[in-house]
Amino acid sequence: MAYAHVSGSPRPEEHAVDEIDVRLAGVVKRFGGMVAVNGIDLQIVRGAFFSLLGPSGCGKTTTLRMLGGFEEPDEGTIELGGNDVTGIPPHRRNVNTVFQSYALFPHLDVFENVAYGLRRRRVGKPQIDEHVREMLRLVDLPGLERRRPGQLSGGQQQRVALARALVNHPQVLLLDEPLGALDLKLRKQMQLELKRIQREVGITFVYVTHDQEEAMTMSDRIAVMRSGNIEQVGPPEEVYEHPATEFVAGFLGASNLLRGTVNRRENDRVVVTLASGERVVAPAGLEPSTPGGAIRVGVRPEKIRIAPGSAASEDGRNAISGVLREATYVGVSHQYAVETRSGETVTVYAQNLGAAGEYAPAAGEDVVLSWHPEHTFVVEREGEIDA
Repeated sequence: MAYAHVSGSPRPEEHAVDEIDVRLAGVVKRFGGMVAVNGIDLQIVRGAFFSLLGPSGCGKTTTLRMLGGFEEPDEGTIELGGNDVTGIPPHRRNVNTVFQSYALFPHLDVFENVAYGLRRRRVGKPQIDEHVREMLRLVDLPGLERRRPGQLSGGQQQRVALARALVNHPQVLLLDEPLGALDLKLRKQMQLELKRIQREVGITFVYVTHDQEEAMTMSDRIAVMRSGNIEQVGPPEEVYEHPATEFVAGFLGASNLLRGTVNRRENDRVVVTLASGERVVAPAGLEPSTPGGAIRVGVRPEKIRIAPGSAASEDGRNAISGVLREATYVGVSHQYAVETRSGETVTVYAQNLGAAGEYAPAAGEDVVLSWHPEHTFVVEREGEIDA
């Protein structure tokens, strides 16, 4: 059960399409009259770091609990490694779970906490010693075998919980917001550590979080959930750069979403008329299927260039006019809030280059905002957004 052999395991993108570790088909879960999970379908390839991301109450933790066997679906099936485990209790599923609370045994030292599952399986003492020490090396805790949980920091306790969950080499490891109790600096450190550990052991991780940055940092793929439904599944870059819905665009990072309607298509581009009367273009194929329908044009704040109002946009770039209402210095960047002709607010992140003569507009100044058409996305309008 040594882990050295898996450090070179293929990454998820190298696996064949049919190597699926987790499959949910038409899964529904109700609590009384409330639908917590609404008929979701999901496939997770072997060896992936997969995150379920969404706000509180979206159904992500309920989905994780159904994977672990702590809740049973009212409809649909759950497969692990190609085997239908619907209705099978947690102790008979080849999964382990790491919770936010760690759930360590306070009366046992680190070694015995990690060895607990092996002892229950009646593994021999030499093998227990070997496997526990290998796990403690993996989570960077060698030499702490005889400490009790109360003598450890929060980050060290989290590593012990992870080692205990991994020592039996489960097929799938479930993680329910395990970093939520840590401070910001330690949480960021543990994000990188979790990703390193997952790559080394090659086990499928299914991670639940409401933290967008956390999901983006660690995941091979992300499923964004809302109200019991999956809004979009894909690699972090794809979901961020090309959100499928207005909700995804607003939840995953900061987005500027401007009201508009599709004007026409021109080869590989679509022309959109904004509420301000200005026109911008976006890659074709991203617009809603109904011509002339109400849409939102989106662009991320870091993609936008801000210039004086008298300056013209460069050829080929989208450009809109506005008035700077607020400028904020945040160290690594300047953040600007610009009111457009339609009264909507656009946020701009401009990197702080610290260069002499760098343009820094003042409140009340007329400005032009420009960005490349390929950085534009279009989603169907779901409702009004406060300007």
